[in-house]
Amino acid sequence: MWQDFLAALALVLVIEGILPFINPAGYREAVRRIAQLDDRQLRALGLGAMLAGALMLSLVR
Repeated sequence: MWQDFLAALALVLVIEGILPFINPAGYREAVRRIAQLDDRQLRALGLGAMLAGALMLSLVR
């Protein structure tokens, strides 16, 4: 179980690192725009990401 968790965490780090590596200016702009969202919009974005991830995980597993 811990191996699966650590493997998933490693993949998150790899995926999170792709955009700033490939396009630092675009990443900076995206972070700037995200920082301007109000709490409600940011929570909705987070919920959408969690639901998409859970759906993908259920399809893969």
